[in-house]
Amino acid sequence: MKNKFQVAHSKSKIKVGLMVTLLAFVLCSFIISDPQKKKYFIQKLPFVSLDSLPKVKLPDGVDPNDENWKGIDLTPKQPVQPLTADEETKHFLLPPGYHIQPILTEPAIQQPGAIAFDGNGRMYVLELRSYMLDADSKNELEPTSRISRWEDKNNDGVYESGTTFIDNLIFPRFVLPYGKDCILTMESDADNVYKYTDTNGDGKADKKELFTTKYGRSGNVEHQQAFMYYGMDNWLYSTVNAFRVRETPNGVIREKTGFNRAQWGVTHDDDGKLWFQGGASGLPSHFQFPVQYGNFEVPNEFAKGFDIPWGAAIKLADVQGGMDEVRQPDGSLNRVTGSAGNDVFRGDRLPDKLKGQYFYGEPVARIVRQVNPVVTEGLTTLHNVYQDQKSEFLRSTDPLFRPVDMATAPDGTMYIVDMYHGIIQEGQWTQKGTYLRTKIEQYQLDKVVGLGRIWRITYDGKERDKNQPKMLNESTATLVKHLEHPNGWRRDAAQQLIVLRKDLSVVPALNAMVLTNKNVLARIHALWSLEGLGALKTNVLQKLFKDSNPRIRIQALRASETLYKAGEKSLEANYTSSLSDLNTDVVIQAMMTAKFLNLPNLDSNIKMAMEKDKALGVKLIGEQIITPPKSRNMGPFGAPELSKEQKEIVARGSVIYNELCSQCHGNNGMGTPAGAGKLMAPALAGSLRIQSHPEYAVRAILHGMEGAIDGKTYTAGIMASMKEQSDEWVADVVSYIRNGLSNDASLITPQQVAKIRARTAEQKTIYQHDKLLKSVPKEILVQDGLKVTASHTASTRIGGNVSPLSAFTYEGWSTGINQEKGMWYQVELPTVMAVSEIHFNAPQNVKKGWQFKPNTPIPFIQTYPREFILETSVDGNTWQENIQNIKGNEGENIISLNSTKAKFVRIKLEASVPKDGDDIPWSMRQLKIYGQK
Repeated sequence: MKNKFQVAHSKSKIKVGLMVTLLAFVLCSFIISDPQKKKYFIQKLPFVSLDSLPKVKLPDGVDPNDENWKGIDLTPKQPVQPLTADEETKHFLLPPGYHIQPILTEPAIQQPGAIAFDGNGRMYVLELRSYMLDADSKNELEPTSRISRWEDKNNDGVYESGTTFIDNLIFPRFVLPYGKDCILTMESDADNVYKYTDTNGDGKADKKELFTTKYGRSGNVEHQQAFMYYGMDNWLYSTVNAFRVRETPNGVIREKTGFNRAQWGVTHDDDGKLWFQGGASGLPSHFQFPVQYGNFEVPNEFAKGFDIPWGAAIKLADVQGGMDEVRQPDGSLNRVTGSAGNDVFRGDRLPDKLKGQYFYGEPVARIVRQVNPVVTEGLTTLHNVYQDQKSEFLRSTDPLFRPVDMATAPDGTMYIVDMYHGIIQEGQWTQKGTYLRTKIEQYQLDKVVGLGRIWRITYDGKERDKNQPKMLNESTATLVKHLEHPNGWRRDAAQQLIVLRKDLSVVPALNAMVLTNKNVLARIHALWSLEGLGALKTNVLQKLFKDSNPRIRIQALRASETLYKAGEKSLEANYTSSLSDLNTDVVIQAMMTAKFLNLPNLDSNIKMAMEKDKALGVKLIGEQIITPPKSRNMGPFGAPELSKEQKEIVARGSVIYNELCSQCHGNNGMGTPAGAGKLMAPALAGSLRIQSHPEYAVRAILHGMEGAIDGKTYTAGIMASMKEQSDEWVADVVSYIRNGLSNDASLITPQQVAKIRARTAEQKTIYQHDKLLKSVPKEILVQDGLKVTASHTASTRIGGNVSPLSAFTYEGWSTGINQEKGMWYQVELPTVMAVSEIHFNAPQNVKKGWQFKPNTPIPFIQTYPREFILETSVDGNTWQENIQNIKGNEGENIISLNSTKAKFVRIKLEASVPKDGDDIPWSMRQLKIYGQK
């Protein structure tokens, strides 16, 4: 693995201490009140004598001639000293005319990882207060992080007034403002995204609601999803996850996308194309085409030399890759190795030549890079603007400068988030014996924690916009006017608020803007505002398809996809016509739309487009639509690809659904409109009940259902029983509904249907909905009062928890040592319940000591329990062996019980694993227990 920005959690207060012998410096902080700002002073002790400095040496067993170690300087070094913000300012190197100043610093904030703004320009800061507090990432998952909110009330350019909007978070993954006094966020190793709202105006969230679930991914904090981002198309995207989600009146729906291969950073340009930032690669990871259209392999995306960073001489050589990645003699990085944060600059208070330029941070190299995207025949190549000068847009000679995020700001300038931290590498790669650990100890980088600054970049003659936004307090009609603003941030914020308010009174104004306004950017935002309100009509699209501006024609194609998916099949003729457009970019968009919607005669139409337009982009897209490239190994970032058999199940289910169910539930699962604001049948897309225990859907199909659902009635009235259908038929359609209608749940088998059919054989009448709900097993959650114990417990990752409760999260639980007969894992329920099923995932671990080598497969160790029994007890003393000789398997494990009455449930190993080399521990994560009181 390469160096990359990682986030974690910090202490709630900066620790001030005096270390006696090996102490290199001490952080002493105090605040001085000033009518304009608060200043934070960092007092350092004098340098200590060489005799008192840490003595580092080559770790045992290291070959001094190895490329990672050859030439390393191991002489004692004075510690890297933190500077005040004013002092750090003097170390920045910018092109002529540019300036940088701090706008928010420690102690007000600590270890900032990202920023976002609400409609009034208030800045939310993701404070990752437990990130790398020492070289072993101790207490990384403690609930000490927070999201704070800041304002510049006196409009002097400094954010002096703030509140802690949410406190005591476990390594939060993102902050997304979502309307008035509301944000979306989630914690590490969790699966749920929550909406937090401040209902009384005190600047602190006091209401927490579930927004969506099934959003998490496993892995250390470096490999989990981050940066939930509101796209111009009104969908929400994130790094890592190969899907997008969207709130609708009937729930949050999702659609699969291509793999973005990103880790920390999502942004978009003026045309709404998302740009994702890679982590380990140190390079942008997905930017050629909108990610919803899938993955296309494009050669030569980066200009020659793009992967070479030109940071200032910092002389530390503190890179995870070792000496072969160090530029001599200045000790800087010779190849990008980690990146974090990104922004397509769209403001109006920096030089016009910066508009549309892509910026991202490389915190290991201590640089912010400016990238010029050059489009030729529909394909984009990225160029480092300052490569010829062997330089970068922003550099620093302060080794603690760590740019981890950047953003076009409400004032039209650009803000840079500087974590200002000693270590910028997750603890998994800073262990004893590594090259980087040696450098950390040599310069005492682990001592610099609890700091952080946010900077504003300005330019001579271009003052920041002092007209502070007040969109949260403005009418929706006024918001429409902001769609013409020259600052892209203001256009985005206005559009988002228009859509979230669902105020249809502005539809006439939006229609007029999209059809007649001379500002193409305003027209684009007006179009997507209409789409977000559900007010976009075919007659408007027909005019836009013929617009003289190809950018508008492209946006019309994208926006029209929503209508086509909802049943407006007449648009197919427009798509076919657009394949013959005279503009290459329009043709490419029409090809991707045709693929996305799986239009009839796809291959023949794509070939026709390729015959008419010989551009390289058309050729590449066309060939890869007709013959898709082999999927890359997605590693930990993508959901597993469905097997051939599973795809066949979903395909059969799709046929059944479209022939039978779509008449009432809608082509896209959103429900068929029946007039007067009602639907014929409830939406299945985005339904949490559909995605929870499969018995809900199976029982409803077998026996039928009627009655109000959550207080709503539907014009179709009754869902008829279909018990005459085969188990395979039921399994196919339920699998499609759970996995193919923007839902993300497991498929089910005919065997599962057969068990449910047998168990419900006495159900002779149609279910009333409320009684159906009571009959379906429900997940018993940790917060319901579960008590968990185990014979053995070990952390599954460096800096992780040592608790059997972790089995219920993505972090997971492990015995930590080889599987032995008699090992057990036990759950005490809050009361005696009828336990019906236990689900858990058995992960695979990378073999200890393995190091990445090109074209070398990763050696995995399978940690599923080889053989076990399931026991239950009512009192914890007398146990019943419910199921014996259970064979575990890699991945998902489902154990079905016959609604056994129990207060205690225990899994116990029945066999040991022969010791042959590495230990094979028993591990579980995403544990779920289903039952009923």
